[in-house]
Amino acid sequence: MSMFKPYSLVEGAYLVKLARAAVEHYLKTGSILVPENPPDRLLQDNYGVFTTIETLKGDKYELRGCIGYPEGYKNTLYATILSAIGACCQDPRFPAMRAEELSQVVFEVSILSPLTLLKPDPRKYLEQVKVGVHGLVVRRGPYAGLLLPQVAVEECWSPEDFLTHVCIKAWLPGDCWLDRRTKIYVYEAQIFREVSLQGDVVERDLAAEVSARCSQGTQRENAR
Repeated sequence: MSMFKPYSLVEGAYLVKLARAAVEHYLKTGSILVPENPPDRLLQDNYGVFTTIETLKGDKYELRGCIGYPEGYKNTLYATILSAIGACCQDPRFPAMRAEELSQVVFEVSILSPLTLLKPDPRKYLEQVKVGVHGLVVRRGPYAGLLLPQVAVEECWSPEDFLTHVCIKAWLPGDCWLDRRTKIYVYEAQIFREVSLQGDVVERDLAAEVSARCSQGTQRENAR
């Protein structure tokens, strides 16, 4: 169970609504939103932040963009605004969003704990990496990749699957985590999400999702 919970639900809801407002403002004006009277704490904290945008297709949500800062940028407020704009218009996997899409997408904001470098002992990684708790970052030379903790939960990956896919995300061989020269980092995330299109905001409980989704070990092959 994740112990990293720096923000209340009220603060988390503010961040998700800020992400949506920043995208709406950017798509309409081409400029970066400057919020009025933001909470002081969000200007003082400097956590890593990722914004995820998903489109409702039928009865399922599909990724529309996900961009962020693994180790923070200026402060939590500013990082949320810029990560939201990045997710809507700068994710190289997707064309830039159009303003008319805003009514068909949900926003999710992930607040990241500081990264923790695992000791270079691949034999212990499978015990140390906890699906439903950890996200992963891999770094090797000029290559780097990050997967948010909710990705492993949504795909019902094992720790080995998770390590393999974060290597692939970095354009490295899937077994790069077995090489001691590869740096593996873990982190936790507090995740706030709209429950429906422009709906209320909730905090996700990944441990509960693991139990509900993956009790039969179902695995899928898509990655964010």
